[in-house]
Amino acid sequence: MNKSFLLKWVEPRQPLPKERQRFGNRELAALILPILVEQLLTMLVGIADTLMVSYAGEAAVSGVSLVNQLNNVFIFVFGAVASGGAVVASQYIGREDRENGVTAASQLLMITVLISAALMGISVWFRSQLLSLLFGRVEPDVMEASLTYLIISALSFPALAVYNSAAALFRSMGKANAIMNISIVMNAVNVIGNAIGIFVLHAGVAGVAVPSLVSRTFAAVVMLVLCFQKKNTLYVEPGKVLAWNGKMLKRILNIAVPNGVENGLFQLSKVALSSIVALFGTVQIAANGVAQSFWSMASLFCIAFGYAFVTVIGQCMGAGDTRAADYYNKKLLRMTYIGSAAWNFLIVLSTPFVLMLYSLSEDIRNLVVLLVVIHSVFNVILCPVAFSLSNGLRAAGDIRFTMYASIFATVVCRVVFSVIFGVWMNLGVIGICLAMVGDWLVKALLILVRYRSRKWTGFRVID
Repeated sequence: MNKSFLLKWVEPRQPLPKERQRFGNRELAALILPILVEQLLTMLVGIADTLMVSYAGEAAVSGVSLVNQLNNVFIFVFGAVASGGAVVASQYIGREDRENGVTAASQLLMITVLISAALMGISVWFRSQLLSLLFGRVEPDVMEASLTYLIISALSFPALAVYNSAAALFRSMGKANAIMNISIVMNAVNVIGNAIGIFVLHAGVAGVAVPSLVSRTFAAVVMLVLCFQKKNTLYVEPGKVLAWNGKMLKRILNIAVPNGVENGLFQLSKVALSSIVALFGTVQIAANGVAQSFWSMASLFCIAFGYAFVTVIGQCMGAGDTRAADYYNKKLLRMTYIGSAAWNFLIVLSTPFVLMLYSLSEDIRNLVVLLVVIHSVFNVILCPVAFSLSNGLRAAGDIRFTMYASIFATVVCRVVFSVIFGVWMNLGVIGICLAMVGDWLVKALLILVRYRSRKWTGFRVID
Protein backbone atom coordinates (compact mmCIF):
# COMPACT_ATOMS: atom_id res chain seq x y z
CA MET A 1 0.00 0.00 0.00
CA ASN A 2 2.84 2.39 0.83
CA LYS A 3 4.47 1.61 -2.49
CA SER A 4 1.20 2.27 -4.30
CA PHE A 5 0.79 5.56 -2.45
CA LEU A 6 4.30 6.69 -3.42
CA LEU A 7 3.78 5.77 -7.07
CA LYS A 8 0.52 7.70 -7.06
CA TRP A 9 2.14 10.74 -5.44
CA VAL A 10 4.94 11.01 -8.00
CA GLU A 11 2.52 10.97 -10.94
CA PRO A 12 1.81 14.46 -12.35
CA ARG A 13 -1.80 15.66 -12.35
CA GLN A 14 -1.93 15.57 -16.13
CA PRO A 15 -1.12 11.96 -17.07
CA LEU A 16 0.71 10.90 -20.18
CA PRO A 17 -0.73 8.07 -22.31
CA LYS A 18 1.12 4.79 -21.79
CA GLU A 19 2.15 4.56 -25.42
CA ARG A 20 4.03 7.88 -25.09
CA GLN A 21 5.85 6.98 -21.88
CA ARG A 22 9.43 6.27 -22.90
CA PHE A 23 10.33 5.37 -19.30
CA GLY A 24 8.04 3.35 -17.05
CA ASN A 25 8.58 3.21 -13.30
CA ARG A 26 10.81 0.15 -13.65
CA GLU A 27 12.95 1.80 -16.31
CA LEU A 28 13.30 4.92 -14.17
CA ALA A 29 14.32 2.81 -11.17
CA ALA A 30 16.84 0.91 -13.31
CA LEU A 31 18.32 4.26 -14.40
CA ILE A 32 18.30 6.12 -11.07
CA LEU A 33 19.22 3.50 -8.45
CA PRO A 34 22.64 2.64 -9.97
CA ILE A 35 23.44 6.35 -10.26
CA LEU A 36 22.59 6.81 -6.58
CA VAL A 37 24.85 3.91 -5.61
CA GLU A 38 27.66 5.18 -7.84
CA GLN A 39 27.51 8.72 -6.44
CA LEU A 40 27.24 7.53 -2.83
CA LEU A 41 30.23 5.26 -3.32
CA THR A 42 32.27 8.09 -4.82
CA MET A 43 31.49 10.32 -1.85
CA LEU A 44 32.35 7.61 0.69
CA VAL A 45 35.62 6.83 -1.07
CA GLY A 46 36.49 10.54 -1.02
CA ILE A 47 36.02 10.54 2.75
CA ALA A 48 38.14 7.38 3.09
CA ASP A 49 40.90 8.89 0.95
CA THR A 50 40.99 12.01 3.12
CA LEU A 51 41.17 9.90 6.24
CA MET A 52 44.04 7.73 4.96
CA VAL A 53 46.16 10.53 3.54
CA SER A 54 46.11 12.17 6.98
CA TYR A 55 48.37 9.32 8.17
CA ALA A 56 51.02 10.39 5.63
CA GLY A 57 51.67 13.60 7.57
CA GLU A 58 50.62 17.23 7.51
CA ALA A 59 52.70 18.07 4.45
CA ALA A 60 51.01 15.30 2.47
CA VAL A 61 47.55 16.43 3.57
CA SER A 62 48.32 20.03 2.65
CA GLY A 63 49.86 19.08 -0.69
CA VAL A 64 46.95 16.87 -1.73
CA SER A 65 44.44 19.49 -0.58
CA LEU A 66 46.10 22.27 -2.58
CA VAL A 67 46.45 20.23 -5.78
CA ASN A 68 42.86 18.98 -5.54
CA GLN A 69 41.67 22.59 -5.74
CA LEU A 70 43.40 22.81 -9.13
CA ASN A 71 42.32 19.32 -10.18
CA ASN A 72 38.68 20.15 -9.44
CA VAL A 73 38.77 22.85 -12.11
CA PHE A 74 39.95 20.27 -14.68
CA ILE A 75 37.38 17.74 -13.47
CA PHE A 76 34.66 20.36 -14.04
CA VAL A 77 35.92 20.77 -17.62
CA PHE A 78 35.73 17.01 -18.23
CA GLY A 79 32.26 16.91 -16.69
CA ALA A 80 31.07 19.76 -18.88
CA VAL A 81 32.27 18.04 -22.07
CA ALA A 82 30.67 14.76 -20.97
CA SER A 83 27.42 16.59 -20.22
CA GLY A 84 27.39 18.16 -23.68
CA GLY A 85 27.88 14.76 -25.26
CA ALA A 86 25.18 13.19 -23.10
CA VAL A 87 22.56 15.78 -24.08
CA VAL A 88 23.30 15.42 -27.80
CA ALA A 89 23.43 11.61 -27.61
CA SER A 90 20.18 11.43 -25.63
CA GLN A 91 18.38 13.53 -28.21
CA TYR A 92 19.60 11.34 -31.08
CA ILE A 93 18.42 8.27 -29.17
CA GLY A 94 15.03 9.91 -28.73
CA ARG A 95 14.86 10.60 -32.47
CA GLU A 96 16.00 7.04 -33.19
CA ASP A 97 18.82 8.40 -35.36
CA ARG A 98 21.52 5.82 -34.68
CA GLU A 99 23.91 7.00 -37.39
CA ASN A 100 24.21 10.53 -36.02
CA GLY A 101 24.18 9.14 -32.48
CA VAL A 102 27.24 7.02 -33.29
CA THR A 103 28.91 10.07 -34.82
CA ALA A 104 28.17 12.09 -31.68
CA ALA A 105 29.57 9.36 -29.43
CA SER A 106 32.73 9.04 -31.53
CA GLN A 107 33.31 12.80 -31.71
CA LEU A 108 32.76 13.08 -27.95
CA LEU A 109 35.55 10.57 -27.38
CA MET A 110 37.85 12.42 -29.76
CA ILE A 111 37.37 15.87 -28.20
CA THR A 112 37.61 14.35 -24.73
CA VAL A 113 41.03 12.85 -25.47
CA LEU A 114 42.31 16.04 -27.09
CA ILE A 115 41.22 18.35 -24.26
CA SER A 116 42.39 16.04 -21.46
CA ALA A 117 45.75 15.41 -23.14
CA ALA A 118 46.29 19.17 -23.52
CA LEU A 119 45.45 19.81 -19.85
CA MET A 120 47.70 16.94 -18.81
CA GLY A 121 50.58 18.41 -20.77
CA ILE A 122 50.05 21.89 -19.34
CA SER A 123 49.84 20.55 -15.78
CA VAL A 124 53.01 18.48 -16.05
CA TRP A 125 55.11 20.93 -18.06
CA PHE A 126 54.16 24.03 -16.08
CA ARG A 127 53.62 22.33 -12.71
CA SER A 128 55.99 24.56 -10.74
CA GLN A 129 54.66 27.76 -12.27
CA LEU A 130 51.02 26.75 -11.73
CA LEU A 131 51.49 25.87 -8.07
CA SER A 132 53.56 28.97 -7.35
CA LEU A 133 51.02 31.20 -9.07
CA LEU A 134 48.01 29.71 -7.30
CA PHE A 135 49.35 29.03 -3.84
CA GLY A 136 52.35 31.32 -3.50
CA ARG A 137 55.24 30.36 -1.28
CA VAL A 138 54.31 27.35 0.82
CA GLU A 139 56.66 25.32 2.97
CA PRO A 140 59.27 23.33 0.94
CA ASP A 141 57.92 19.94 2.07
CA VAL A 142 54.37 20.96 1.14
CA MET A 143 55.54 22.15 -2.28
CA GLU A 144 57.41 18.91 -2.84
CA ALA A 145 54.31 16.88 -1.96
CA SER A 146 52.17 19.09 -4.21
CA LEU A 147 54.50 18.66 -7.19
CA THR A 148 54.57 14.88 -6.79
CA TYR A 149 50.80 14.63 -6.47
CA LEU A 150 50.16 16.98 -9.41
CA ILE A 151 52.41 15.04 -11.80
CA ILE A 152 50.88 11.66 -11.03
CA SER A 153 47.28 12.91 -10.88
CA ALA A 154 47.72 14.81 -14.16
CA LEU A 155 48.76 11.58 -15.89
CA SER A 156 45.30 10.24 -15.04
CA PHE A 157 43.43 13.13 -16.73
CA PRO A 158 42.90 11.35 -20.08
CA ALA A 159 41.65 8.21 -18.33
CA LEU A 160 39.33 10.18 -16.05
CA ALA A 161 37.97 12.25 -18.93
CA VAL A 162 37.38 9.18 -21.11
CA TYR A 163 35.64 7.40 -18.24
CA ASN A 164 33.37 10.41 -17.59
CA SER A 165 32.40 10.75 -21.25
CA ALA A 166 31.84 7.01 -21.72
CA ALA A 167 29.77 6.92 -18.53
CA ALA A 168 27.68 9.85 -19.82
CA LEU A 169 27.01 7.93 -23.05
CA PHE A 170 25.90 4.85 -21.14
CA ARG A 171 23.58 6.93 -18.96
CA SER A 172 22.08 8.45 -22.11
CA MET A 173 21.29 4.88 -23.23
CA GLY A 174 19.77 4.09 -19.82
CA LYS A 175 22.57 1.63 -18.96
CA ALA A 176 23.53 3.07 -15.59
CA ASN A 177 23.91 -0.39 -14.06
CA ALA A 178 27.10 -1.06 -16.06
CA ILE A 179 28.64 2.18 -14.81
CA MET A 180 27.76 1.30 -11.22
CA ASN A 181 29.49 -2.07 -11.44
CA ILE A 182 32.65 -0.58 -12.96
CA SER A 183 32.59 2.22 -10.39
CA ILE A 184 32.47 -0.30 -7.54
CA VAL A 185 35.58 -2.07 -8.83
CA MET A 186 37.36 1.21 -9.63
CA ASN A 187 36.79 2.66 -6.17
CA ALA A 188 37.68 -0.63 -4.48
CA VAL A 189 41.01 -0.66 -6.33
CA ASN A 190 41.56 2.95 -5.29
CA VAL A 191 40.86 2.39 -1.59
CA ILE A 192 42.87 -0.85 -1.36
CA GLY A 193 45.73 0.76 -3.28
CA ASN A 194 45.70 3.77 -0.96
CA ALA A 195 45.81 1.53 2.09
CA ILE A 196 48.79 -0.38 0.67
CA GLY A 197 50.56 2.79 -0.44
CA ILE A 198 50.13 4.58 2.90
CA PHE A 199 50.24 1.84 5.53
CA VAL A 200 52.39 -0.86 3.88
CA LEU A 201 54.74 0.91 1.49
CA HIS A 202 54.78 4.23 3.38
CA ALA A 203 54.98 5.95 0.00
CA GLY A 204 53.46 9.23 1.17
CA VAL A 205 51.70 11.31 -1.48
CA ALA A 206 52.67 8.87 -4.24
CA GLY A 207 50.95 6.14 -2.26
CA VAL A 208 47.68 8.04 -2.72
CA ALA A 209 48.20 9.29 -6.27
CA VAL A 210 49.32 6.08 -7.99
CA PRO A 211 46.24 4.03 -6.96
CA SER A 212 44.02 6.79 -8.38
CA LEU A 213 45.96 6.63 -11.65
CA VAL A 214 45.67 2.83 -11.78
CA SER A 215 41.97 2.73 -10.87
CA ARG A 216 41.02 5.46 -13.36
CA THR A 217 43.00 3.79 -16.13
CA PHE A 218 41.33 0.46 -15.41
CA ALA A 219 37.86 2.05 -15.50
CA ALA A 220 38.61 3.96 -18.73
CA VAL A 221 39.87 0.83 -20.51
CA VAL A 222 36.81 -1.19 -19.50
CA MET A 223 34.44 1.59 -20.55
CA LEU A 224 36.23 1.93 -23.90
CA VAL A 225 35.85 -1.78 -24.57
CA LEU A 226 32.13 -1.51 -23.85
CA CYS A 227 31.77 1.63 -25.99
CA PHE A 228 33.20 -0.13 -29.06
CA GLN A 229 30.53 -2.87 -28.90
CA LYS A 230 28.12 -2.42 -31.81
CA LYS A 231 25.28 -4.17 -29.97
CA ASN A 232 24.75 -0.97 -27.95
CA THR A 233 22.17 1.61 -29.00
CA LEU A 234 25.12 3.92 -29.50
CA TYR A 235 28.71 2.87 -29.93
CA VAL A 236 32.06 4.41 -30.80
CA GLU A 237 33.31 3.87 -34.35
CA PRO A 238 37.12 4.11 -34.73
CA GLY A 239 36.95 5.77 -38.14
CA LYS A 240 34.65 8.50 -36.84
CA VAL A 241 36.89 9.10 -33.83
CA LEU A 242 39.74 10.02 -36.18
CA ALA A 243 37.60 12.19 -38.50
CA TRP A 244 36.97 15.82 -37.52
CA ASN A 245 33.23 16.65 -37.74
CA GLY A 246 32.82 20.35 -37.11
CA LYS A 247 29.02 20.40 -37.04
CA MET A 248 28.76 17.59 -34.49
CA LEU A 249 31.49 19.06 -32.31
CA LYS A 250 29.69 22.40 -32.38
CA ARG A 251 26.51 20.75 -31.07
CA ILE A 252 28.44 19.13 -28.24
CA LEU A 253 30.44 22.25 -27.35
CA ASN A 254 27.33 24.47 -27.50
CA ILE A 255 26.23 22.57 -24.38
CA ALA A 256 29.67 21.95 -22.91
CA VAL A 257 31.15 25.46 -23.02
CA PRO A 258 28.37 27.30 -21.14
CA ASN A 259 28.24 24.44 -18.63
CA GLY A 260 32.01 24.64 -18.19
CA VAL A 261 31.94 28.42 -17.72
CA GLU A 262 29.19 28.04 -15.12
CA ASN A 263 31.07 25.38 -13.18
CA GLY A 264 34.38 27.22 -13.44
CA LEU A 265 32.94 30.45 -12.04
CA PHE A 266 31.25 28.45 -9.30
CA GLN A 267 34.63 27.05 -8.29
CA LEU A 268 36.20 30.52 -8.32
CA SER A 269 33.40 31.86 -6.11
CA LYS A 270 34.13 29.06 -3.63
CA VAL A 271 37.75 30.19 -3.49
CA ALA A 272 36.57 33.76 -2.81
CA LEU A 273 34.27 32.54 -0.03
CA SER A 274 37.13 30.58 1.53
CA SER A 275 39.00 33.85 2.02
CA ILE A 276 35.95 35.29 3.81
CA VAL A 277 35.61 32.24 6.05
CA ALA A 278 39.28 32.61 6.98
CA LEU A 279 38.33 35.86 8.78
CA PHE A 280 36.15 34.12 11.36
CA GLY A 281 38.67 32.30 13.55
CA THR A 282 39.75 28.69 14.10
CA VAL A 283 36.49 27.36 15.59
CA GLN A 284 34.32 28.60 12.74
CA ILE A 285 36.83 27.62 10.05
CA ALA A 286 36.98 24.07 11.44
CA ALA A 287 33.19 23.87 11.77
CA ASN A 288 32.70 25.06 8.20
CA GLY A 289 35.23 22.54 6.90
CA VAL A 290 33.62 19.61 8.72
CA ALA A 291 30.11 20.72 7.79
CA GLN A 292 31.01 20.76 4.08
CA SER A 293 31.58 17.00 4.11
CA PHE A 294 28.04 16.55 5.46
CA TRP A 295 26.68 19.04 2.93
CA SER A 296 28.22 17.09 0.06
CA MET A 297 26.60 13.90 1.29
CA ALA A 298 23.24 15.66 1.73
CA SER A 299 23.26 16.67 -1.96
CA LEU A 300 23.30 13.03 -3.12
CA PHE A 301 19.75 12.84 -4.48
CA CYS A 302 19.85 16.16 -6.33
CA ILE A 303 23.12 15.20 -8.02
CA ALA A 304 21.96 11.71 -8.98
CA PHE A 305 18.57 12.85 -10.27
CA GLY A 306 20.32 15.58 -12.25
CA TYR A 307 21.89 12.85 -14.40
CA ALA A 308 18.49 11.20 -14.81
CA PHE A 309 16.93 14.46 -16.03
CA VAL A 310 19.57 14.71 -18.78
CA THR A 311 18.85 11.21 -20.09
CA VAL A 312 15.06 11.25 -19.87
CA ILE A 313 14.34 14.83 -20.98
CA GLY A 314 17.02 14.60 -23.68
CA GLN A 315 15.35 11.56 -25.23
CA CYS A 316 11.89 13.13 -25.08
CA MET A 317 13.07 16.34 -26.72
CA GLY A 318 14.99 14.39 -29.35
CA ALA A 319 11.74 12.62 -30.22
CA GLY A 320 10.04 16.01 -30.51
CA ASP A 321 7.61 15.15 -27.71
CA THR A 322 7.53 18.27 -25.53
CA ARG A 323 4.47 17.03 -23.66
CA ALA A 324 6.38 13.93 -22.57
CA ALA A 325 9.32 16.11 -21.57
CA ASP A 326 7.01 18.25 -19.44
CA TYR A 327 5.48 15.14 -17.88
CA TYR A 328 8.86 13.68 -16.93
CA ASN A 329 10.18 17.01 -15.67
CA LYS A 330 7.31 17.05 -13.18
CA LYS A 331 7.56 13.36 -12.32
CA LEU A 332 11.31 13.37 -11.78
CA LEU A 333 11.05 16.57 -9.75
CA ARG A 334 8.51 14.93 -7.44
CA MET A 335 10.74 11.88 -7.07
CA THR A 336 13.69 14.15 -6.26
CA TYR A 337 11.71 15.87 -3.52
CA ILE A 338 10.68 12.57 -1.91
CA GLY A 339 14.16 11.06 -2.01
CA SER A 340 15.89 14.26 -0.91
CA ALA A 341 13.52 14.76 2.04
CA ALA A 342 14.06 11.22 3.34
CA TRP A 343 17.84 11.36 2.80
CA ASN A 344 18.33 14.75 4.45
CA PHE A 345 16.24 13.62 7.42
CA LEU A 346 18.70 10.74 7.88
CA ILE A 347 21.65 13.13 7.52
CA VAL A 348 20.32 15.40 10.28
CA LEU A 349 19.60 12.46 12.59
CA SER A 350 23.01 10.85 12.09
CA THR A 351 25.17 14.00 12.26
CA PRO A 352 25.53 14.16 16.09
CA PHE A 353 26.53 10.48 16.22
CA VAL A 354 29.01 10.75 13.32
CA LEU A 355 30.60 13.79 14.96
CA MET A 356 31.49 11.63 17.95
CA LEU A 357 34.14 10.03 15.70
CA TYR A 358 35.85 13.41 15.26
CA SER A 359 38.28 14.93 17.72
CA LEU A 360 36.46 18.26 18.03
CA SER A 361 35.53 20.65 20.78
CA GLU A 362 31.93 20.92 21.95
CA ASP A 363 31.62 24.40 20.40
CA ILE A 364 32.67 23.11 16.99
CA ARG A 365 30.31 20.11 17.18
CA ASN A 366 27.34 22.29 18.10
CA LEU A 367 28.10 24.71 15.28
CA VAL A 368 28.43 21.85 12.77
CA VAL A 369 25.04 20.45 13.81
CA LEU A 370 23.41 23.86 13.35
CA LEU A 371 25.01 24.31 9.92
CA VAL A 372 23.90 20.85 8.81
CA VAL A 373 20.31 21.48 9.96
CA ILE A 374 20.12 24.80 8.07
CA HIS A 375 21.63 23.23 4.96
CA SER A 376 19.42 20.13 4.99
CA VAL A 377 16.13 21.98 5.51
CA PHE A 378 16.68 24.34 2.60
CA ASN A 379 18.39 21.67 0.50
CA VAL A 380 15.09 19.78 0.50
CA ILE A 381 13.00 22.87 -0.28
CA LEU A 382 15.12 24.58 -2.95
CA CYS A 383 17.75 22.30 -4.50
CA PRO A 384 15.47 19.96 -6.48
CA VAL A 385 14.35 22.96 -8.55
CA ALA A 386 17.62 24.92 -8.47
CA PHE A 387 19.80 21.99 -9.56
CA SER A 388 17.85 18.92 -10.72
CA LEU A 389 15.14 20.70 -12.74
CA SER A 390 17.75 23.03 -14.24
CA ASN A 391 19.34 19.90 -15.75
CA GLY A 392 16.02 19.21 -17.42
CA LEU A 393 16.19 22.65 -19.07
CA ARG A 394 19.80 21.97 -20.12
CA ALA A 395 18.78 18.66 -21.68
CA ALA A 396 16.15 20.54 -23.69
CA GLY A 397 18.85 22.88 -25.01
CA ASP A 398 18.07 25.90 -22.79
CA ILE A 399 21.70 26.02 -21.77
CA ARG A 400 22.46 29.74 -21.82
CA PHE A 401 19.63 30.74 -19.49
CA THR A 402 20.63 28.12 -16.93
CA MET A 403 24.22 29.37 -17.18
CA TYR A 404 23.25 33.00 -16.65
CA ALA A 405 20.91 32.09 -13.79
CA SER A 406 23.61 30.06 -12.07
CA ILE A 407 26.29 32.73 -12.53
CA PHE A 408 24.02 35.47 -11.19
CA ALA A 409 22.84 33.39 -8.21
CA THR A 410 26.20 31.93 -7.24
CA VAL A 411 28.85 34.42 -8.28
CA VAL A 412 26.88 37.59 -7.54
CA CYS A 413 24.20 36.80 -4.97
CA ARG A 414 26.12 34.28 -2.85
CA VAL A 415 29.23 36.44 -2.57
CA VAL A 416 27.19 39.57 -1.79
CA PHE A 417 25.02 37.75 0.74
CA SER A 418 28.14 36.28 2.35
CA VAL A 419 29.55 39.75 2.95
CA ILE A 420 26.20 41.04 4.27
CA PHE A 421 25.30 38.09 6.53
CA GLY A 422 28.75 36.83 7.41
CA VAL A 423 30.74 40.06 7.83
CA TRP A 424 28.41 43.03 8.20
CA MET A 425 25.83 41.22 10.37
CA ASN A 426 28.64 39.35 12.15
CA LEU A 427 26.98 35.94 11.73
CA GLY A 428 30.23 34.25 10.69
CA VAL A 429 29.90 30.87 9.00
CA ILE A 430 26.18 30.80 9.80
CA GLY A 431 25.94 33.86 7.57
CA ILE A 432 27.92 32.04 4.87
CA CYS A 433 25.45 29.15 5.11
CA LEU A 434 22.49 31.55 4.86
CA ALA A 435 24.13 33.17 1.84
CA MET A 436 24.27 29.74 0.21
CA VAL A 437 20.54 29.36 0.89
CA GLY A 438 19.98 32.79 -0.68
CA ASP A 439 21.89 31.60 -3.76
CA TRP A 440 19.62 28.55 -4.01
CA LEU A 441 16.48 30.65 -3.55
CA VAL A 442 17.38 33.08 -6.33
CA LYS A 443 18.35 30.29 -8.72
CA ALA A 444 15.26 28.21 -7.89
CA LEU A 445 12.97 31.18 -8.58
CA LEU A 446 14.70 31.93 -11.89
CA ILE A 447 14.53 28.28 -13.01
CA LEU A 448 10.90 27.93 -11.94
CA VAL A 449 9.84 31.06 -13.84
CA ARG A 450 11.75 29.87 -16.90
CA TYR A 451 10.21 26.41 -16.71
CA ARG A 452 6.67 27.77 -16.45
CA SER A 453 7.27 30.13 -19.38
CA ARG A 454 7.78 27.02 -21.56
CA LYS A 455 10.48 28.79 -23.57
CA TRP A 456 12.67 25.76 -22.98
CA THR A 457 10.43 23.74 -25.32
CA GLY A 458 11.45 25.84 -28.32
CA PHE A 459 15.15 24.98 -28.41
CA ARG A 460 16.80 22.60 -30.87
CA VAL A 461 20.03 20.81 -30.07
CA ILE A 462 20.06 18.54 -33.14
CA ASP A 463 18.97 19.22 -36.73
